[in-house]
Amino acid sequence: MRTPAGFALAALVLAGCTARSSEGTASPPVVAAPTGAPALDVEVLADGLDHPWDVVQAPDGTLLLDERAGGFTAVLPDGGVRSVTADPDDLFADGETGLMGLALDPAFEQNRVLYSCQGSTEGDIRVVRWTVAEDWSSATRSADPLVEGLPLNERSGRHGGCRLEFAPDGALLVGTGDTADGSLPQDRSSLGGKVLRVDVATGEVEVWTLGHRNVQGLAVRPRSGQVFSVEHGPDRDDEVNLLRDGANYGWDPDGDGSYDESVPMTDPAIPGAVEAVWSSGTPTLATSGATFVAGEEWADYDGLLLVALLKAQGVLALRLDDAGDVVEQYRIPELDGTSGRIRTVQQGGDGALYALTDNGSDDALLRITPGS
Repeated sequence: MRTPAGFALAALVLAGCTARSSEGTASPPVVAAPTGAPALDVEVLADGLDHPWDVVQAPDGTLLLDERAGGFTAVLPDGGVRSVTADPDDLFADGETGLMGLALDPAFEQNRVLYSCQGSTEGDIRVVRWTVAEDWSSATRSADPLVEGLPLNERSGRHGGCRLEFAPDGALLVGTGDTADGSLPQDRSSLGGKVLRVDVATGEVEVWTLGHRNVQGLAVRPRSGQVFSVEHGPDRDDEVNLLRDGANYGWDPDGDGSYDESVPMTDPAIPGAVEAVWSSGTPTLATSGATFVAGEEWADYDGLLLVALLKAQGVLALRLDDAGDVVEQYRIPELDGTSGRIRTVQQGGDGALYALTDNGSDDALLRITPGS
């Protein structure tokens, strides 16, 4: 059960949420879960974690998660929890940067390939390729990174990104942060403040979208293939954006060489700047990982975009129309202030939802399923 204090915090923070359609009109405020939504069961699968960042599920049902300061953990189908021996070698872990986004290769059953996004002591952020042992005992790093040269804030680790997600056509999407450098989001020659498309066979990198602040979530919508990004705002306007090839999402904090965070998240002075489909308004919620939930067993949650909330401590659910605009928004009662900060929410291949807390002390991997 949620404590009164937790309820008050969530209600206060979420009260400022707004959503904008492409015409700029507000959609309904955040309300309780839809009437037809099932009660949810929440189970702790692993605890004692230190700032876990991402989780993926393999075809055999094994869950693999990472921790920002370094290290992989496997949760096996029989419930066993195993440390995966791996040498991160040059890992840079400070502030918001470290071992971050994970993605399994679409051909994982055949090649056992895992991708991670991580800070490097070489002075950049890199996408690294690993080969995972059949028994999940170890992961061996490839000699060369798949992608290197993503900018890194070596002073503080601020705004390192970095979420990974495969697009329907097989490209690896990489959401990056602006590293608190105001010149990067609008600089097409920089990989900071962007969503990238990477050909994993050749390593070719394409800047797909620009004008982002700190991309924390990427989610592909089932059936339509629409891709949505989730990013942090400054003191207002966390955003969910519907991504389109070549689009500019309007973050331009370059104040004559300074990092001017007083500018709008989507600056209307930028020609063609694309408005967010959802914005937190004031205060921010510290939005993070995102996933679409699908399956008849989820009843009225089926088809919703779920967004993990750090500061607001819970999960936000957005119902979208076919164009990708928000028509309804809810909070998930069973996670509303009950587990603290949520870094990542991800639907596994088994249909269950998996969430990672990020409270900095005894963090946990949660399994969320519709109640019987």
